[in-house]
Amino acid sequence: MNASHSVVVEDTYAEAFRSLFAEVVITARDRKWLDHAAHAATGHASSTIMCDCEAGVDRYVGPGGDESYATPDGRPGVIVQFHVPRFRKDRVAALEKALLARLSQNVLTCPTARCFGATETKPYFRLGRKIAFFGDGFEHRETRHGRSMWVIPTMGGEFLIDRRFGYQDGVMGGNLWFMAETEDAAITAAEEAVAATAATPGVITTFPGGIAASASKAGSRYPFLFASTYEAFCPTLRNKLGSESRVPDGVNSIMEIIINGRDLESVRQATMASIDAATQVPGMRRISAGNYGGRLGKSFIYLRPESAAAHAAAAP
Repeated sequence: MNASHSVVVEDTYAEAFRSLFAEVVITARDRKWLDHAAHAATGHASSTIMCDCEAGVDRYVGPGGDESYATPDGRPGVIVQFHVPRFRKDRVAALEKALLARLSQNVLTCPTARCFGATETKPYFRLGRKIAFFGDGFEHRETRHGRSMWVIPTMGGEFLIDRRFGYQDGVMGGNLWFMAETEDAAITAAEEAVAATAATPGVITTFPGGIAASASKAGSRYPFLFASTYEAFCPTLRNKLGSESRVPDGVNSIMEIIINGRDLESVRQATMASIDAATQVPGMRRISAGNYGGRLGKSFIYLRPESAAAHAAAAP
C-alpha cells in the first residue's frame, strides 16, 4: 500500500514500565485446537486496569509456525506471555494466581492440549503439581518428551503439564496511537501495526484483535473509577471541548495498540516495525503515543530514531 500523503510521526515517546511475566508453550494436535486453547487462556486479559493480568500470543512455533523453535512434543505450538505490573506489591502471587486459573481452566480443559514451560529460569512456580491435583489421586509424574511431567487422566485421554514454570522481568505499556481521517483507515493502520508486531519475536498485543478503540486516562470525575475515557482525544467531542480538544484537524478516528514484551529492545523493535507498517495506509494523518511525563514508568520508547539516539547520547 502507498500512503496518499505523508504521515506525521510525532516527536514523542511511549512510557513503558517494568513487569513480571511468564512464557508458556501450549501445543495441540492441530491449529484449530491450538487456537482454541490460546484464545481461551488469554481471554479477559487486555488491560491491567481491571484484568488479573495482560496476556497475548507471542508467536506460533513448530509445524506450521516458526519451525526454528521446536516444540517439546513436535506438535504445532504457540508461545503465550502473561504479564503483571512490577509496581504491584503482590506481583508474584498475582502472576501465579493468574497462571494457575488460566492454565487449569482453559488449557487443561481443551481437547488434545499440552502445556510446557517456555524457559527454565529461576525463580519458578510449581504449577504442574498444583494443577495435577485435578487428577484426584490418579495423577502421576512420568518422563515424557525428554522431561519430567505430570500426567493427569481425563475423560478425553490425558493431559500433560510441566512441573515448573519460570518467571522474570519484562516490559509493559509500549503503545502507539494511529490518527486517521476515517475509522476504516485507523483500524487498517492498527491492523498493519499488529501484524508487524506479531512478526517481531518476544512481544504481544493484548486487546481484541490487538487493538484498543478506547484509550484511557488515569482518574475520573466519578470517585469509584480510577481510569476513564480520554476525552481530549475523542473526535466526537471536538466541538464540545473546543480549545481543550487535542484531536488534530482532519482526524476522525484514533486507534491504539499496546505492546508488552520480554525486554525494552524487543518492544522498541516492534514499535519501529509498527510505525513503518502504519505509515503506508492511505488516510493516515499522524502517529503518536501516550505518556505521563515519567510518572508511570521509566522505560521510554521514542517514536523517532533520531530522538532515541539523542537521548541515548545524553544519558550519563
